[in-house]
Amino acid sequence: MSLPKMELWSGERQKAVSGPFLKNPSQSDGTGRMLLPEDAFVSMLHLERRRAERAEKRFVLMLVDIDPLVREARSSRVLTKICEALNQSIRETDIIGWYLEDHLIGVIGTEIGRARPRTVQDRLQKKVREAFNRLLSAEKSSLISISFHFFPEEWEEGGNDHSANSALYPDLSKREESKKLALGAKRAIDIVGSSIALILLAPIYLLAALAIKLTSKGPVLFRQQRLGQYGKAFTVLKFRSMRTDCDEKIHKEFVHQFINGRVEDSSDGVDRPVFKIKEDPRVTRVGKFLRKTSLDEVPQFWNVLRGDMSLVGPRPPIAYEFRTYGVWHRRRVLEIKPGITGLWQVTGRSRIRFDDMVRLDLKYARAWSLWLDIKILVRTPMAVFSGDGAH
Repeated sequence: MSLPKMELWSGERQKAVSGPFLKNPSQSDGTGRMLLPEDAFVSMLHLERRRAERAEKRFVLMLVDIDPLVREARSSRVLTKICEALNQSIRETDIIGWYLEDHLIGVIGTEIGRARPRTVQDRLQKKVREAFNRLLSAEKSSLISISFHFFPEEWEEGGNDHSANSALYPDLSKREESKKLALGAKRAIDIVGSSIALILLAPIYLLAALAIKLTSKGPVLFRQQRLGQYGKAFTVLKFRSMRTDCDEKIHKEFVHQFINGRVEDSSDGVDRPVFKIKEDPRVTRVGKFLRKTSLDEVPQFWNVLRGDMSLVGPRPPIAYEFRTYGVWHRRRVLEIKPGITGLWQVTGRSRIRFDDMVRLDLKYARAWSLWLDIKILVRTPMAVFSGDGAH
């Protein structure tokens, strides 16, 4: 069934859209409120996330699945009543439009303050259900399902799941779809490059493994949970550079201070930020060499081959690092797959502030191209051999 035509909600943007909603494109329910088309609504959701990041304001995305009712009723009049019911239930400052054309209607409830998510959800759902029951009947209303998605996202303290709520980021999936061929080429480069690296560097792996085993107790490889794209957890591999009896509290405290801009290196008389702890007492003698030369990270070529990482991309954070992030910092694990090397590694490595590091990661995600990856890969050996900023 085709749905009747709707116009943009804004009176200044009177552009008719495909996928009808009302019989008459110029018709409204008397409130002057119109339904945004899918592309416009997704753009507004993107802008609302950015605004919420800057102003530290929370919002809720309500998704109304009307598909079962549309297939059951087959009437444009029913759809008009759905729109009217939603307009009666939400505020003038809220944004309404197609989240998925002809299937899902989205409502962005802006600036919800400090109210608990459950409180907001219960109150809004009650108002919407009452309006549906009044204008459609309880039987038809029961065919409509409603879901709620809050931004910024919240995770349980100590929980293992930091996955992003994909409902809040439809623009990212659309962007990936538009770059499907280029991303496929990037993956092909990752497979070929990591395979060659694993083969050619095999002698170095053996020497590093032997040095680690002869100089300290414990396994050769260090396994740690990291967060990949969209916050999906995976196990990263590194050559072990620290003793096995170490307390991670030292690093947790350091990370917290660094992210909040309270860590400086004044060893040479110049205040400069450092991303890693200098003269870390937990690091072994062999570990210091591995870190200085970045050899501790070469097992991550296996992560690249598996698809957890890419050759080029932001560094994957530990969960407790991620929980310390500001809202806008989180975008570095959303917008592109993590990598072994990246723009900040070839620009300043451990010598730049955390906010600047995030800006470089976001700049890379926005400007990404295969040519940019190649330029970063070419510059990486020089950054590694110079050792500047490596600890």
